[in-house]
Amino acid sequence: MNKIPKLFHYTMPPEWYAHACTFLEWPARKEIWQEHFTESCKAYGDVAKAIAKFEPVVMIVNEDTKFQAAHYCGSDVQLLEIPHDDSWMRDNGPTFLVNKKGELAGINWKFNAWGEKYYPFENDNKVASHLLNALNVPCFDAPIVLEGGSIHVDGEGTLLTTEECLLNPNRNPHLSKEDIEDILMNYLNVEKIIWLKKGLYGDETDGHVDNIACFAKPGTILIQTCSDSSDPNYEISKENIEILKHSTDAKGRSFEIIEIEQPPAMYEEGQRLSLSYINFYFTNGGIVVPVFGGICKEADENALNILQNVFPDREIVAVNGLPIVRGGGNIHCITQQMPLGRPYVNMKEVI
Repeated sequence: MNKIPKLFHYTMPPEWYAHACTFLEWPARKEIWQEHFTESCKAYGDVAKAIAKFEPVVMIVNEDTKFQAAHYCGSDVQLLEIPHDDSWMRDNGPTFLVNKKGELAGINWKFNAWGEKYYPFENDNKVASHLLNALNVPCFDAPIVLEGGSIHVDGEGTLLTTEECLLNPNRNPHLSKEDIEDILMNYLNVEKIIWLKKGLYGDETDGHVDNIACFAKPGTILIQTCSDSSDPNYEISKENIEILKHSTDAKGRSFEIIEIEQPPAMYEEGQRLSLSYINFYFTNGGIVVPVFGGICKEADENALNILQNVFPDREIVAVNGLPIVRGGGNIHCITQQMPLGRPYVNMKEVI
């Protein structure tokens, strides 16, 4: 479909909206995990099983990885074969929409592997359209390169993103900031866009917002902060907080800003890992959050306590995120929710 979702009253619901199921993609690019590949497979399986306690989970697999995925995921996770090059469903999967009648649709964004950082990515660029076709859900083809991890919405007309990512010339060099805003408003049906400056230091996604800040509910934003003035994330988080303090949402509300101190810096092979507690995932009744152990144990506990206070009615489930972050992201990055809506999709029939 080359039409505009807003004209059909479709909108992107917030992530706490009821889910029909969660989609993930099984690891396919072994070179990014190197000697940690088996450990990363176990971690993907652990995340899938954790989510499956709350809602149906579908793991997208390649033909040659379905038996491996079945081994690590167990019988509660369904498998769906769609060719893919990498394993970050948030970024190359569809963004699901719901209209006023509760009908589902999806956006097929253009995907270029975070500014052509990895090849090949042709299969990844087709995952969204293939999945929506398999689900028999209407597909809107968007005229812009965009990853799902670069945006977050409150469900009441406000979108959160970063200039570092969406204005990066390796995505849409022919489009101005105003052009991008117009497309986001028309395809996601939002009224106001809040532009943070940067994401985490060294994040190879070029500053995805899902590593630095997210809506906990309308009017409330969780943001990862840094108290060490010698750390590059100190100035980044300080600047972003100042932006939020002087911003209002689409309803004219000032924000309640809840800070979560970042984990201690961890390095492997000279590279800093993009550790984030904000990279958690909403489920029906729960929050699945990455923790990192070791030197991060105290920070882990602090983050879990804050999240439990923010979400007192949800079960907080910690999963070892260290194996996943070695690939460049974490739990939010590897998941994509399909909201509850019509038509009701029987995944057993799809698979």
